[in-house]
Amino acid sequence: MDSELRDRVERAARTHALLNAVKYESDADVGAVMGPLMGENPEFREHADEIPGVVGGVVSEVNGLSDAERRDELADLAPEKLAELEREDEGDDHPLPDLSNVEDGVVMRAAPNPNGPWHLGHARMPAVIGTYKERYDGRFICRFDDTDPETKRPDLEAYDAILDAIDYLGFEPDAVLRASDRLETYYDHARELIDRGGAYTCSCPGAEFSELKNAGEPCPHRGKEPERTREEFEAMVDGEYSAGEMTLRVRTDITHKNPALRDWVAFRMIDRPHPRPEAADYRCWPMLDFQSGVDDHLTGVTHIIRGIDLQDSAKRQRFVYDYFDWEYPEVVHWGHVQVDEYDVSLSTSTIKELIDDGELDGWDDPRAPTLASLRRRGIRGQAIVDAMIELGTSTSNVELSMSAVYANNRDLIDDDADRHFFVRDGVEVAVDGGPDAGRPPVHPEHEERGRRDVPVPGAVLIEPADVPAAGERVWLKGFGCVRRVDEGFEYVGDDIAAVREEDVPVIHWVPAEGGVPLRLRTPDGDVIGVAEPALADAAVDDVVQFERVGFARIDALDDDAVAYFAHE
Repeated sequence: MDSELRDRVERAARTHALLNAVKYESDADVGAVMGPLMGENPEFREHADEIPGVVGGVVSEVNGLSDAERRDELADLAPEKLAELEREDEGDDHPLPDLSNVEDGVVMRAAPNPNGPWHLGHARMPAVIGTYKERYDGRFICRFDDTDPETKRPDLEAYDAILDAIDYLGFEPDAVLRASDRLETYYDHARELIDRGGAYTCSCPGAEFSELKNAGEPCPHRGKEPERTREEFEAMVDGEYSAGEMTLRVRTDITHKNPALRDWVAFRMIDRPHPRPEAADYRCWPMLDFQSGVDDHLTGVTHIIRGIDLQDSAKRQRFVYDYFDWEYPEVVHWGHVQVDEYDVSLSTSTIKELIDDGELDGWDDPRAPTLASLRRRGIRGQAIVDAMIELGTSTSNVELSMSAVYANNRDLIDDDADRHFFVRDGVEVAVDGGPDAGRPPVHPEHEERGRRDVPVPGAVLIEPADVPAAGERVWLKGFGCVRRVDEGFEYVGDDIAAVREEDVPVIHWVPAEGGVPLRLRTPDGDVIGVAEPALADAAVDDVVQFERVGFARIDALDDDAVAYFAHE
């Protein structure tokens, strides 16, 4: 490790050590420092065997300081991190930290690749951007970064699906752009960059250039005159080269300590036509770092949120910004979001493969970790947004617990959800005596909404686990207490004391005849059963609660009704 790198490691480690010590009002811990240090500085990873020793020395120095000295030094090194800690101490109402440099307004963008509808992890970006927009009265731009018709080929249906997903989450972009509509704009900026000496055309095979780049040596095309570069770039634009024959590279520092930043590709040739008819004739396509950097400037983006693994993108783009004398936006880096509960990974390509192979019914299959699935299950978009906001913008990887989403959703839907009985794998039991119908409440906390009639035509269906032993009693909710006699039930009264004082189990039930056959689609597979007759009066899209089962959204009310399970 050279001295320059060592200095960088020590400075970064000191900030994290101070932050760790001040946050927990105790000595800093080497392990707690290493995680965010390596996450924020991926270029350190090739020196992973040496860095713990450097960090250990820094942590020892920090642990030798008093609490006041640690806080004062953190205020000098990273005042924004200290301010965030202080807001947490004061119980700030905002789960998201304040943005810096907001005096001239806030413009943020979500930049999805439309290669498929969104999975749950995609919701984090619009949730945070939309929340910041509301806080700062800013602007929210949705820009489809669809300039790769080969490896991340756009799905024509995904454009509208993504906009629908943003609407489902409760936000409306102030502007919607498609990068594939803006090729001429990128070409114009490439031409200007060439004239400024910031780019050159290169016909080196990829492996050959990588070998030179890793050795810190220029390729033979680097000294090309701008005039020739312009000619060859125009030939690229005109489609005179095939894939791999010619690229346009941004001239950076060929000896830069980070090889990934050395003379990176700005434009390449792609033979496969873009699926959008408006862009199908183009063959010269910008790489994401060039296209996104230009668009961020032209659309006035002030603050960018991106993954911690994309730090090199900002560094590449700064070379272009320097050539054009542009000011780079503020950047917030965050870690990846992981989601518990699902067996299917948060990967658009993986989900697409499972659908193509018939293992999932579609993007809204209840087993899929997609926004379309959650929407069909009756999960409100606000429940997802609130859970995502609580994750903050930490540089560490975070886990979204679906229990948090479900708890949020329960708060949103419980008050409006009518109650119904739904019996799975019902066992028929005759009933002797008692009223002609049970009359459970439509909602236990809203007496004004009345009661529902559940007829008892001589027999009921109950779940196998609820069948009592001979001589034992159960309480048929809304009907009364019954005792098992022989193979049937004998009505023994409506005194609720049996439940309150004698612990008689309360069970749900439906009439043996006249119920609504129902298929309940759940993340664990379909469940077949019968719902009470009143379900037929519900409407598609209503969210109901099947007592002792859970909340569900009514999806169809044909001959066989279908509902999608939301959560308990």
